[in-house]
Amino acid sequence: MSSPRIPFSLLRLLSDGQFHSGEQLARAFGCTRGAVWYRIRVVEALGLQVYKVRGRGYRLSKPLDLLDAAELERALAARAPALSLELMDECESTNTWLMQRIGASPSGRVVVCEHQSAGRGRRGSQWTSGVGASLTFSMAWRFACGTAALSGLSLAVAVAVADALEACGIAGTTLKWPNDLLHEGRKFGGILIEVSGDPQGASGAVIGVGLNVRLPAVLADAIERPVTDIATLYAAAAPGAAPPSRTLLLAAILVQLAEALPRYAREGFAAFREGWLKRHAHAGRQVSILQGERMLTAGEAVGVAEDGALLVRSARGVERVHSGEVSLR
Repeated sequence: MSSPRIPFSLLRLLSDGQFHSGEQLARAFGCTRGAVWYRIRVVEALGLQVYKVRGRGYRLSKPLDLLDAAELERALAARAPALSLELMDECESTNTWLMQRIGASPSGRVVVCEHQSAGRGRRGSQWTSGVGASLTFSMAWRFACGTAALSGLSLAVAVAVADALEACGIAGTTLKWPNDLLHEGRKFGGILIEVSGDPQGASGAVIGVGLNVRLPAVLADAIERPVTDIATLYAAAAPGAAPPSRTLLLAAILVQLAEALPRYAREGFAAFREGWLKRHAHAGRQVSILQGERMLTAGEAVGVAEDGALLVRSARGVERVHSGEVSLR
């Protein structure tokens, strides 16, 4: 049996954190109060707490930070007019959705989803996200170079995202090769690149980004690794201050990517290498490079090459690693 659809129209009304009576909500949606109650139960199943007070109605325990499409479009029109935005309430995965349409997608097409039911990470791993708790989006970009020249793209995108977050007051991001964003060893973001085209001719990429913004404990507990979120990082840097909205964060990241991707097309990863190295999470650490259960090599992580390969100093000398998972075990 499929899961019930998330009632986003109800969430948008409740997102202000104020009380709304069952009668008002039933009138707004043209349904019975019993149908309103059912939708409230669906909202609660998402991990959102709803207060129910007789005579006053329903309200969320705290305001919900949903994306503002009009504000996003204004920001992009002013600072990144080459991008086109599509904002969805629900989908399985923005990368999957966009890859299915890559042939008809112009460079700069951006798909943002409030809730992914089957978000994906690298190597088939699942990306866990929550309504109002994460940022999940994908962008199509076309390159004149072949797919072989895109080996450092995920690293360049990570640098651009980290730069955007820093401009919004979220400092201390470190980068784990090849696609994770960390803070003090705890993951809060990831990048998934999927490419199409010829190794030597023109190519296209779908660039997926997922960020934890305000990760509820119920979601954090379900993730089998140390995690954190942007709200926590901002609170540590500016105690008592309200963190940037998801809309502001997304706009800043998209504007940064609109500047970074043409630069990558011209100059490759070499233009981003220094920015990546200064945030290298495992610089000088002893690491193992794994592929599944098999260890490919082990040694000291000494940096990255201009094509994005990880450099590991092992007993055999400095080795170039093009794929695999970095482990500190």
